[in-house]
Amino acid sequence: MASKYTEDELNKCSKKVLISLFLAMQEQMEQLNRNMELLTEQVAIANQKRFGRSSEKLEIDGQLSMKECFNEAELTADTALIISEPEMEEVCPHPYRRKKHKGKREEDLHDIETEAVPHELSEEQLTELFGKDGWKRLPDEVYKRLTFTPASFKVEEHHVAVYAGKDDQTIIRADRPMDLLRNSIATPSLEAAIMNSKYVNAIPLYRLEQEFARNDVHIPRQTMANWTILCAERYLSLLWDYLHSELHKCPVIQADETPVLVNKDGRDAGSKSYMWVYRTGKMYGSPPIVLYEYQKTRNTSHPREFLKNYKGICVTDGYQVYHTLEKEREDLIIAGCWSHSRRKFADVVKAVGKDKAKDTLAYQALKQISAIYKIEEDLAELSPEERVKRRQLSVKPLVEAFFAWINENRDKVPPKSETGKGFTYCLNQEKYLKVFLKDGMVPADNNAAEQAIRGFCIGKANWHMIDTINGAKASAVIYSIAETAKANNLKPYNYFEYLLTEIPKHQEDTSLDFMKELLPWSESLPKECLKTVVNK
Repeated sequence: MASKYTEDELNKCSKKVLISLFLAMQEQMEQLNRNMELLTEQVAIANQKRFGRSSEKLEIDGQLSMKECFNEAELTADTALIISEPEMEEVCPHPYRRKKHKGKREEDLHDIETEAVPHELSEEQLTELFGKDGWKRLPDEVYKRLTFTPASFKVEEHHVAVYAGKDDQTIIRADRPMDLLRNSIATPSLEAAIMNSKYVNAIPLYRLEQEFARNDVHIPRQTMANWTILCAERYLSLLWDYLHSELHKCPVIQADETPVLVNKDGRDAGSKSYMWVYRTGKMYGSPPIVLYEYQKTRNTSHPREFLKNYKGICVTDGYQVYHTLEKEREDLIIAGCWSHSRRKFADVVKAVGKDKAKDTLAYQALKQISAIYKIEEDLAELSPEERVKRRQLSVKPLVEAFFAWINENRDKVPPKSETGKGFTYCLNQEKYLKVFLKDGMVPADNNAAEQAIRGFCIGKANWHMIDTINGAKASAVIYSIAETAKANNLKPYNYFEYLLTEIPKHQEDTSLDFMKELLPWSESLPKECLKTVVNK
C-alpha cells in the first residue's frame, strides 16, 4: 500500500509531479466509479432475478395476463363480472382436426357421452294446474352441465379356454392376445395413466401412489417405475427410433439441453447429467417431432452421434459444441438465436427500470432487436420463399445496422458489465445470427426448442432427480412421445394407451413399417386420440 504524502512533502513537489499525482488519483477514482457501477448493476440484476418477473418483454400492454398473476384464483374472482361462463360446446368440442363452423354445435356434441336428466311434473300436479287432460307437452327446455368422475378401476379377468382330446388327451388352449408386459397386472390404460400423470402433468410417482391408495388400489411406486421403464424399453423406444429417422429428413432442426441429476450413475453425488432435446424446425411446415436424449455429460460427442446422419441447418444457442461440429463437417450449418442475444440487455433494463433505462445502451440495443422481431412477426404466415425475400429487403438492413452500432459503442461500456457481455455475445455470434436471413425455413430464435424442453423442467422441479440411468433413458423416450403428441394436437393419455395396445401386437415383426400407422400425424389414429383445436 502506498504511503501518504504530508503537507510539507506536497509543498516541495514540482508542478509536474503534482500533475502526475492528480492524474493518477483521477484514474483511480474513475476505476472506482466503474467498479461501483458494475457492482450496483450486478446487485440490481440479482435482485430482479430473485424477486422480479421473468418476462423479457420491453413494452407492457396494460393488461395483466393470467399467467403473469401470482394468485390466479384471486384474479379470477376479481374479474368474474367480465369473464363470461363458457358454453358446453367450448368445454367439450368435437374431436376432429378441423376448424369449427358456426351453427354446428349440436353436431360437434354428437360423439360426447350425454346422460339425459329429466325434470317433470307428475300427472297429479298437471291435473291440479290444468284440469283433467287439459294440457299438452311442448318441446323440453334443455340446458347442459358438465360432471366429473374420478379415476375408477376394474379388474379384467381373462378366461382362456382349454380343450383336451378324448382319445390322446392332447391339450389345446384358445389364442391369448399379445399382452402388454405378459404376466403383469399392468394394462395399456393403467400404464398410460401413470405415464400421463408423471410425464405430462409432472406428478411424482409417490404422489400417484398415494392417489391410487385413496381409491383403494395399492401399487408401490417401485412397481410403477419398473412398468414404465420396461414399457419404454420394449415398446415406445421403437417409435423413438422411427421418429429419429424422420427427424433427419427435416432440412431445419432445433436443439437445446438442460441439466438433470441422476442418483445412481456411478459418479459422485451431485454430478450433472443432461437431457438434450431436438425438434423439427418451427417454420418447416411438416408435422413437429420432439426428441429427448439422456447423456451423462454435455460434451461434443453426444450431438455428434445424434446428428451423424443429419444434413441441414441446426438452430441452437451459443453453446460451443455445435460450432465445433460445424467446423468438422461440410453438410451441417449452425444458426444462432436472437432471443439469447437480447437477454443481457433485457436483464439491465428490468433491473434498472424501463423509465430510467431509456438513456442506456442496453435499452437502445433492445429496441433495435425488437424492431427485427416486429418485422419477423409480420412474415410468420408467408411461405419460406416469400419470407426470405422479405427478410433480405426489410430485416437484413436492420441486422447490419445493429452490428455496426455495436462496433461503434462497444468501447463505451466496461467489458465485464452486462451490456458489455451482451455486446461481446452478439459479436461472437454474428455469423450464426445472420443465417436466418438466407433461408426462409430458419427461425430467428431457438424458442421452440426451449418450449419443448419446458415440460421436463417443470417435472424436474417436482421430482428433483432421476434414480437410475435406465430411468433417465426411459424418461427421455416417454417425454419425447408426450411432447411430440402435444405438438401434434393429440391427447397424450389416449395416445399412450393406443401405442401400448398396438405395439405389443408387432413384437415379432422384423421391420418397423407398422410404425407408419402409429405416427402422431397418421390418419389411421382413432379419433379418441385427437384433440380439438379451439380457434380463439
